[in-house]
Formats: sequence, structure tokens, C-alpha cells
Amino acid sequence: MLIGAHVLLYTDNPEADRAFFRDVLEFPFVDAGNSWLIFKLPPAEAALHPTEGESRSLVHGERSLLGAVRYLMCDDLEAYLKRLEAKKIRYSQVEKAPWGTKTTFRPPSAEVGLHQPTHPTALTL
Repeated sequence: MLIGAHVLLYTDNPEADRAFFRDVLEFPFVDAGNSWLIFKLPPAEAALHPTEGESRSLVHGERSLLGAVRYLMCDDLEAYLKRLEAKKIRYSQVEKAPWGTKTTFRPPSAEVGLHQPTHPTALTL
């Protein structure tokens, strides 16, 4: 029986990014030892997109794994952006897409997508 999914986010500055996920996003976490924080994520869904000629796989543990793009989902993008602004977090221009309204914000190492979906979601199945 599958019990969940474990997402690996690679970063050049894990300490700063862990602090961001802990202090700014306020994700609950456990310390697996030596300040190696593992965060509880919101409910998730996965969609399989074609690579369109690009290779988006990565090698981990000598295996070629599917590549990924991450978007955190929210039910009220405008309200969540105000929350980020209150913590002095900047974000990119908000854009409308066929699948929702989106932006990105930046923890210390790399951007994270944020969107309010307009498509049906699998979150409550």
C-alpha cells in the first residue's frame, strides 16, 4: 500500500531554504537529525506532461527519474500574496493561464510556482 509521496527539492543553500519553508511558509516539520528538516506538505496531485523534445529526467541513486516542476496551490491567490508581502517576500507578475492564475516567489535558492487553479483538482478524491 502506498502511504504518501516524498518530494526531493535540490538547493544550493539547504539551511536557508529550510528556514524559509519553516518560518515563511510555516510548514510543519520533523527533524530527522542534524537539523535535516522534513516538511509536511499540503495535499498534492500529479499530472504527467509531455517533455516536448526536452529531457526533464534526472539521475538520483544511479536511476533516471521523472523530472518535475513544483507549484504550490492556493484557494485565494490574492490573499496568499498579501500574506507573503507581509513577510517581505516578493513575487513575479501574476499571470492568467488556461489552467489558473499563477506567479512565482523566491526562497533563497530558486523560484517556486504558486497558482490558484481553475481546472478540476484531484485534491479531495
